[in-house]
Amino acid sequence: MTIEIRALASADWDQWLATLELGFGGVPVSAEQRELWRELFDTGRPVGAWEDGEVVGTAGAVAFRLTVPGGAAVAAAGVTTVSVPPTHRRRGILRSMMRRQLSDFRSWGEPLAILVASEPAIYGRFGYGGATRSLSAEIDTNLVRPAVPAGTDDIRLRLRPADTDEARAVCESVYARRVGARPGMLARQPGWDRQVTFDPESRREGASPLQCVLAEAGGETVGYARYAVRPGWTPAGPDGTVLLRDIEALTSAAYAALWRYLFGIDLTTRISVQSRPVDDALLHLVSDDRRCRLGVRDSLFVRLVDVGAALAARTYQTPVDVVLDVADPFCPWNEGRWRLTGDAKGASCERTDEPADLELSVRELGAAYLGGVSLTALAAGGRVREAREGALAEAAVAFGSAVAPWLPHSF
Repeated sequence: MTIEIRALASADWDQWLATLELGFGGVPVSAEQRELWRELFDTGRPVGAWEDGEVVGTAGAVAFRLTVPGGAAVAAAGVTTVSVPPTHRRRGILRSMMRRQLSDFRSWGEPLAILVASEPAIYGRFGYGGATRSLSAEIDTNLVRPAVPAGTDDIRLRLRPADTDEARAVCESVYARRVGARPGMLARQPGWDRQVTFDPESRREGASPLQCVLAEAGGETVGYARYAVRPGWTPAGPDGTVLLRDIEALTSAAYAALWRYLFGIDLTTRISVQSRPVDDALLHLVSDDRRCRLGVRDSLFVRLVDVGAALAARTYQTPVDVVLDVADPFCPWNEGRWRLTGDAKGASCERTDEPADLELSVRELGAAYLGGVSLTALAAGGRVREAREGALAEAAVAFGSAVAPWLPHSF
């Protein structure tokens, strides 16, 4: 049978979602999640694969703006809900949907595509490179104490509990002020604040509903933490866990105060957090980071849809003038040599016939794009080739970032 790839229409939604459920093991999506997704997903953006009137593949896309080095918010298509049921594997359906998506993103003027991979090995062949990593921690609060570095004990600060739903808007305003400070953060579209705090009872696994604490100074909210508590008991006494959902602050004093609050929650002996920047200040706010059981894993994957526009949209730590020979057979409009010139104030990237200084694929450009993966490290792994002596070191420094890129939440 012929496979047709086309955009999702409103009438296709239920069948499309049923195929997605099948692709992810048959676990049903709750009615609450269905309703929220339907509000957040523009039905003109996701695509599906149809065979004889049945959906046999799904690939969603959400409009975001992604912070890049220099602080600009660049249009980025967030790829999500990708699935092919077991009955239709190895027939090129995923490849066809990926190709259709990238062509669509280009036509919509979105120079970047981003995703969080359920299976990272899948997406490299479509040009997505792992660009950020996230830090997890399981902190033993019986053995680890929060520090009070100089300047973080602000007597003007007040912490107060707040209803999670009622505080959503003020938390979102704090988050919005933080977005431009770190590459990889997402400027959220309307409604995504509800997705971030989505808290159905079916997902809690014995934990409390989501709770919120605000940090205030001078009548202004300057930070927040959202968390749940999972009770636990041993013969020796209470053994509960603080499950930290997210935490943001506009000042170092507020950030430290929020962590001290989390350490002091009654009847708990640990804090569990799954996604923080790899250079998070938390590492310098604890008495013993070895007992925090730190872990690091892949997070955001970046794909340059339009090499010239994407490279010109960010700034560079040091002046750079380099010719990149880019391989991109999946999106042939990116193939060839590009001259990138730029500095901390701006950049341009244009087609050129000049000799190449570096040779790499679009996958490596995606990995290095946010400044968290070094071109030097990629070259050491055989993924980048230096054609002009000295070009690699120059470009590697220029592509770097003063702070580690970080994706604050999945999508």
